[in-house]
Amino acid sequence: MSPLEIGKPIIEPEKALAQATRALIVGPYLTDRAALKLERASTRGPDARLEEAAGLALAIDLDVIGHELAMLSQIRPATFLGKGKVDEIAEQVKHDEIGLVMMDCALSPVQQRNLEKAFGAKVIDRTGLILEIFGRRARTREGALQVELAHLNYQKSRLVRSWTHLERQRGGFGFLGGPGETQIETDRRLIQERMTRIERDLEAVKKTRGLHRKSRQDVPFPVVALVGYTNAGKSTLFNRLTRAEVLAEDMLFATLDPTLRGLRLPHGARIMLSDTVGFISDLPTMLVSAFRATLEEVISADVILHVRDISHEDTQAQSSDVEAILADLGIKPEDHDRIIEVWNKLDLLDEHAREAVLDAADKRRAEERPYVVSALTGQGTDLLLAGIEDKLARGRARFFVTVGPTDGPGLHWLYENGEVLKRVACEDGSLAITIRLAPEKIERFTQRFPNVEREEDERLF
Repeated sequence: MSPLEIGKPIIEPEKALAQATRALIVGPYLTDRAALKLERASTRGPDARLEEAAGLALAIDLDVIGHELAMLSQIRPATFLGKGKVDEIAEQVKHDEIGLVMMDCALSPVQQRNLEKAFGAKVIDRTGLILEIFGRRARTREGALQVELAHLNYQKSRLVRSWTHLERQRGGFGFLGGPGETQIETDRRLIQERMTRIERDLEAVKKTRGLHRKSRQDVPFPVVALVGYTNAGKSTLFNRLTRAEVLAEDMLFATLDPTLRGLRLPHGARIMLSDTVGFISDLPTMLVSAFRATLEEVISADVILHVRDISHEDTQAQSSDVEAILADLGIKPEDHDRIIEVWNKLDLLDEHAREAVLDAADKRRAEERPYVVSALTGQGTDLLLAGIEDKLARGRARFFVTVGPTDGPGLHWLYENGEVLKRVACEDGSLAITIRLAPEKIERFTQRFPNVEREEDERLF
């Protein structure tokens, strides 16, 4: 199989290979003083960052046998780390028979090559590891193409002759391969040709998505998109609201391929709920670019649910990372008219922390107040659905209409095309209906029911 035949993972062999690979996680983080000087200050502590890096390694079943913090006063051009730390890690690699060193940073090809020589082991940086996870998780052809494009872009700069000792034989991405076709045999020209073909295929996917989106707009069904930090509980919430069975596990990037499901709100309006790939700090730019076709579902969504793991110690930093990626997509935090914050995993908090979270939510201004939920138990999800309905209803007109006792088709039309807010039976058998309609439905409504009254009172019944 050619190294360019990516997107065809054989999960069990890959898993077995990963489980047999002893890995060391290294967190080479700048000290606060050095970070400020280089304008690279992080809102996270080094321990939390190292823990997340370990979670990334565990997400592809590596045998993580150790973690090593390396606080740096400066970044060395040749090896990223200082000589003393390089020698120290090399000794540990030899002593513990480490097969892979994961550096939680972005390494240049030269730094990566020099560290591999010094350690006598394979080295992967944060970008490479995230690409490996994405390659493992992709299930659809579109997802595989998007990840392959990002990986080839990453790989292209690393075609160096002295890398011939890094061999692999599998068709997926991988830094874990054994004897077989060497990476250097993947010619730069072939990579560029493959990238061009993928971009052309993804452009076709983008057009198809656009047509599907237009058909939904013609129906139309509002789109509500779930976004959030990886492992915030988006898929669990998606399953809770839609009664679907999307993969929802306590692991980073459990969901990669987007999923759309229909859902009815409390007063009958139908929406499309979209589950998307999770975000993460320092998400490789090439991945954001590759997944832009998928993320366009978020860009064009009528309502965006920003799901946060409120039980996580770094929840505020995670929120900032999500907002930064949304900003890259053209969605600003102040765009609150279509963003709803959802504070998830209430079930993981003790009674004192739970009360503090609920109190903090209540103190927010009404238009920015988050919905506090537990997607696992369902607590708070009814209020969230009502909140989505209220957000979508802003600017929609309400009407009062009387439906005759024999006009079953008319009653059916009202329930299919609008939100029935109130229904009162009259003595003559007719029904007095208060209905809320989207602007594009009003013309058809007034044609079907010419004798209607527009409600001016904005109170919900």
